[in-house]
Amino acid sequence: MGTFFKGKTVVITGASMGVGAACARAFCSEGANLVLVARGADALNTLAAELEQSTGVLAVAMDVADCDAGVKLLEQAQQRFGRIDVLVNNAGMHNRGDVSSLNPTSVTAMIDVNLRAPLFLSTAVIPYLQMQSESAIVMLGSLAGRTPMQGAATYGATKAGLRSFSYALRDELKPKGIHVGVISPGPIDTGFIMDDIDEVEDIVFAQAMSTAAQVATDVLAVARGDADELCLPRSGGLLTHLSYLFPGLRRKLRDRLYATGRKNKEKYRKNAM
Repeated sequence: MGTFFKGKTVVITGASMGVGAACARAFCSEGANLVLVARGADALNTLAAELEQSTGVLAVAMDVADCDAGVKLLEQAQQRFGRIDVLVNNAGMHNRGDVSSLNPTSVTAMIDVNLRAPLFLSTAVIPYLQMQSESAIVMLGSLAGRTPMQGAATYGATKAGLRSFSYALRDELKPKGIHVGVISPGPIDTGFIMDDIDEVEDIVFAQAMSTAAQVATDVLAVARGDADELCLPRSGGLLTHLSYLFPGLRRKLRDRLYATGRKNKEKYRKNAM
């Protein structure tokens, strides 16, 4: 167990399950106090009850897209623990499918949760983070935010925006001692994908599946200031970088990646039965 986060306060959105819950457990094991945020109160309170046996926990059921609730959240965290050291913007949503098949309202909802909310919270938390000598903001991006992906146009756009914001904000806040970084994972073995596997684009599964615990390990690394961006799998980071720089290569590899993804998807589906 490390000591870097001992006694620090970490705010995690989308904390009730999946990557958020894995991050909560990982920071808990490092001795951090936790502010856990999610819409579903039942799952959130269950996790809080588990972790408060080991550390201080404040559970707040709220919609991250509610700006007024976001302001109150940070005030509550400061009042409860006297400090905020890390913000992990993990909450996200993905209404899958080609843009032409989506309800315009669902597109707006993705933008609100995936982009507007983390930008708002990141801006609102800066005064609190400036009070500490070593603090951080960690964004949960996606490989889909590093290169265009059919069937995930809006989701990818929100993650691309989040990534761009992260890099610019990092340069702005570095003189203030606040580190900003982003995690860009491919498919993760959580309900976010596995509960909706039939609707997920085959090409997503062309990349190796990561676990929530692996993502959480990288979140802690970025929160410590060890990296500006970490991709899972690492090979996915290289592939998305090349496909962004060379669109022709992306189009040429598309059919092959879809075929690989279909095979892997079928394996995951059978294993889940």
